[in-house]
Amino acid sequence: MTELAPGAQTITDERTDLRVDEGDHERFSHYVPKNKLTEAMVMGTPVVALCGKVWVPSRNPDRFPVCPECKEIWESMRSGDDES
Repeated sequence: MTELAPGAQTITDERTDLRVDEGDHERFSHYVPKNKLTEAMVMGTPVVALCGKVWVPSRNPDRFPVCPECKEIWESMRSGDDES
């Protein structure tokens, strides 16, 4: 067992494992927060859609139909805003 020098500490790296899905992101456009999408397009980092898909966006989403699962989740979130 190795002793640490006085004042030293061990740091644990706890990163989230974001594996890019091979799923239907080629066939659908997905809903993600706009600020995350902009960052992902510039930095090439993965985003997580409302439906849970993880991918690195690189194509024009206007060319594809909206993911039915994302659309359903988005509509249910919006309908909750109207209820008082």
